[in-house]
Amino acid sequence: MKSEQPALHVQGLTKRFDRPAVDALDLTVHAGEFYALVGPNGAGKTTTLRMVAGLLRPDAGSVAIFGVDALRDPIAAKQIMAWVCDEPMIYDKLTPLEYLEFVAGLWGVDPRVSTPAARDLLASLGLEPHLNERCEGFSKGMRQKVALAGALVHDPRLIILDEPLTGLDAVSARHVKGLLGERVRAGDTVIMTTHILEVAERMADRIGVIAAGRLVAEGTLAELRAQNGHGNTSLEDLFIALVDVEAEAA
Repeated sequence: MKSEQPALHVQGLTKRFDRPAVDALDLTVHAGEFYALVGPNGAGKTTTLRMVAGLLRPDAGSVAIFGVDALRDPIAAKQIMAWVCDEPMIYDKLTPLEYLEFVAGLWGVDPRVSTPAARDLLASLGLEPHLNERCEGFSKGMRQKVALAGALVHDPRLIILDEPLTGLDAVSARHVKGLLGERVRAGDTVIMTTHILEVAERMADRIGVIAAGRLVAEGTLAELRAQNGHGNTSLEDLFIALVDVEAEAA
């Protein structure tokens, strides 16, 4: 059953470097949905998610995670969310199982709960044969799956992923997509950036298109088609049309 309270509510989110990276962004993601954020390189996707995850301080605006003010109470917000970036960061000298037990310990999860949960997560990602191998010999794809499992071991309600399929082969990508689908069906919320538009088209309940730090379109695929008068066209064609229009307006 989906909560009436948004999983994420962002208002006026702003971050400037040498130019505006995120420009007074408003964004609401409903509890229990799979939301894909797509946009060209430099559009502000990663900067937005890093601010939501508490890794980057915004210049202005607010971020609420299930009603928790993430800027005033970042620890409480982080306890109910997970962050996974496109460059996996894990401890090479640990095995996958040791790494997940270590992360669970940092979150204060009871080992009687975390150990079977860790085994289940790693098995669902196809890593069961490698539970007791050190991560230092793993490929980037395997490391990415270990990082994802580590992010989920404390059972977060909001899962934020920045290009999680980068570097994964087809089998590994299927494992990751399957796990994310299971989490959404269980009531969790997933926000994901991706350059693989087919993944967004097939998996997302709603899609947000961001360009020049602003949300230029949002909705289900059917709603995006209706808003832009493109009939049964693909997300790729819609994306290109929307981004081209935004570039011309700029």
